[in-house]
Amino acid sequence: MEKLKLNNTSKGIILIIASAFCFALMGMFVRLSGDLPAMQKSFFRNIVAFVFSVAVLLKEHKKITVPKSAVKYLFLRAFFGTVGIVCNFYAIGKLVLADASILNKMSPFFAILGSLLILKEKISPKKAIIVLAAFIGCLFVIKPTFRNAEFIPSLIGLLGGFGAGIAYTMVRKLGQEKVEGSFIVFFFSAFSTLVFLPFMIAEYKPMTALQLGYLLLAGLSATGGQYTITAAYIYAPARDISVYDYSQIVFSSLLGLFVFGQVPDVLSIIGYVIIIAMAAAMFFLNRKSAKSA
Repeated sequence: MEKLKLNNTSKGIILIIASAFCFALMGMFVRLSGDLPAMQKSFFRNIVAFVFSVAVLLKEHKKITVPKSAVKYLFLRAFFGTVGIVCNFYAIGKLVLADASILNKMSPFFAILGSLLILKEKISPKKAIIVLAAFIGCLFVIKPTFRNAEFIPSLIGLLGGFGAGIAYTMVRKLGQEKVEGSFIVFFFSAFSTLVFLPFMIAEYKPMTALQLGYLLLAGLSATGGQYTITAAYIYAPARDISVYDYSQIVFSSLLGLFVFGQVPDVLSIIGYVIIIAMAAAMFFLNRKSAKSA
């Protein structure tokens, strides 16, 4: 039987769906870990990723070379990724799991804006309208009123999406600079672990063995998600595969329902529909543009 050959875009799609499932599991385990400081949760999530990233680098035995022009992008990827993690973990602890997930999944739209500002990729008027509509959908999830107790956590969740979006723009740039994906993950994990450590020590809250277990499982899930999404954006640009990242909303909604009994409200569901519809519109617009090019 002839082996099925996948092009880079198909590989990117498969990897980004696998990543979405891993990150949905991560959110579930973070929520199950209970009322712990976000920095403490983030530290244990990243220490697992750090250990794995070191193991992968040692196993690969590759000579790592980082062009001087890529160093700043490594630090930017690490910084914005760190912001994204803390904000996302805070939101997961305060919001319905699917709400926290959809706010974090505004990241592809932020990635598109990042591509405009950082990678100097052009954005057509149609794409600008789609991005604007996605942010309007986001308002249905955030429900911006100070009488809403979840308003501030929702804004923090959106900030997490911003951090993730800019971080993935940096991943794409690093891919263009020929920086190894395994080293990108290692550098990010090392950077964020060092950042989280003093905060974790300062506000450490004693944990049960079960809570520690959940955080380690969150770390394992996040590590799987990190490697697969890094590989996905190296195989293909955001414009070709980012829509498939929204499969995480389906995974998170199902986990939220069956594990926590969470049911999103009507406004949030309207927001999900608008955001996912705009992601689909962006995907088909990009495909049409690619065919006519």
